[in-house]
Amino acid sequence: MRALHLPLSGLFLGMSLLAATAQAEPLRYNQVSLHAQVETSVNHDNMSVTLFTEAQNEDPAKLAEQITRTLNDALSTARKQEKVKVSSGNRSSQPVYDEKRENIIAWRERGEIVLEGSDFAAISSLTGELLGDLSLADMQFSLSPASRSDTEDTLIADAIEAFKSRANIATRSLGGAGYKIVNLNLNTQFMQPMRYRGQQKMAMAADMEMSAPAVEGGQSDVTVSADGTIEIQGL
Repeated sequence: MRALHLPLSGLFLGMSLLAATAQAEPLRYNQVSLHAQVETSVNHDNMSVTLFTEAQNEDPAKLAEQITRTLNDALSTARKQEKVKVSSGNRSSQPVYDEKRENIIAWRERGEIVLEGSDFAAISSLTGELLGDLSLADMQFSLSPASRSDTEDTLIADAIEAFKSRANIATRSLGGAGYKIVNLNLNTQFMQPMRYRGQQKMAMAADMEMSAPAVEGGQSDVTVSADGTIEIQGL
């Protein structure tokens, strides 16, 4: 019978690798994966309105002057309202071609201003005042960064408490003496801001031209989920 001889160095190396693998990946028992979720509805506290002016002229210089004058007049009026943050929006210009799309026959230009703030009544009133010279492009409601951060902080604490409650239930149900958290992940989600478009936008513009209606900004649903694993002890 032929004897099989293994080098001692190779044998020791193999044993070392097995030991290292066993040490790096210990067997774990009595682990339970849990999920907890909390959510709340928060009133939108930020309103943003985009207004625009648009015109067409064969002379691009005269067109730019007209758009600039209209925007400057609107900005001057808007800045008198201290409760509203006012800024310039996008501005663009494009050529207008003839029917054969061979020659430029005129230029069309559009410019915007943006009204933003937490005083919905003030923004609504100012929008109605400016709609005599400008048109409504977009209206959006959202949570301010401060409001969203405060809500998330509260829900994170609530989500952790909900996770701990489920961990205690699982531990008691399995007859354990206690548990330790192996890992825990927290995730936040919130609904996209409300926008008015299409027929809603046209109806809102018509209402604002006649009066300053009470504006309902709606709500965002903020959700925080806690996903993790616990190891039940004492089994």
